[in-house]
Amino acid sequence: MKLAASVFAAVVVLASSLVFADTYAVDPVHSFAMFRIRHMNTSCVYGRINGPEGTISYDAAAPEKSSFEITLKAENIDTAVAARDNHLKSPTFFNAKEYPTLTFKSTSVKKADDTHLDVTGDLTIHGVTKSVTISLEVAGTGKDMKGKPIIGFESTFTIKRSDFGMKEFAGVVGDEVRITVAMEADQK
Repeated sequence: MKLAASVFAAVVVLASSLVFADTYAVDPVHSFAMFRIRHMNTSCVYGRINGPEGTISYDAAAPEKSSFEITLKAENIDTAVAARDNHLKSPTFFNAKEYPTLTFKSTSVKKADDTHLDVTGDLTIHGVTKSVTISLEVAGTGKDMKGKPIIGFESTFTIKRSDFGMKEFAGVVGDEVRITVAMEADQK
């Protein structure tokens, strides 16, 4: 009987010392992906891709156990100019019919400091996948209106559109695209 009690106590202590990541669903209403690209080397065009989706598994005690999977729909591109949006969705740029989604799937997460993570992952745009590393800020944690845990993350990083096979209009449209992603996610 003492042996069984000892084994049970050891299992309880071990189980309580394990830290598991919390899983969150990206809230498309309170999240966004914004981009900026140079036009004619004189000004910038800004746009966003509405309705981000995804799953975040976050472990504050062991960030290396965390993971991020984010999906954007090319059809949701919005620059506030319908003709430009349609051109961006066309085969000349994103080719939304052939490549309907842009995705990011983390492959490693490292703690950079108390509020930042270095997240490496596979970014797929226009059917091309490249490994990128971004600095991701843990923007905050809290509770929603119903008391459910929520968490926020934000990052700004730059990619080259030519790396993803979008080379048309070189010189007219810049190659570097600055992307800002801000995600609020609800615990599942």
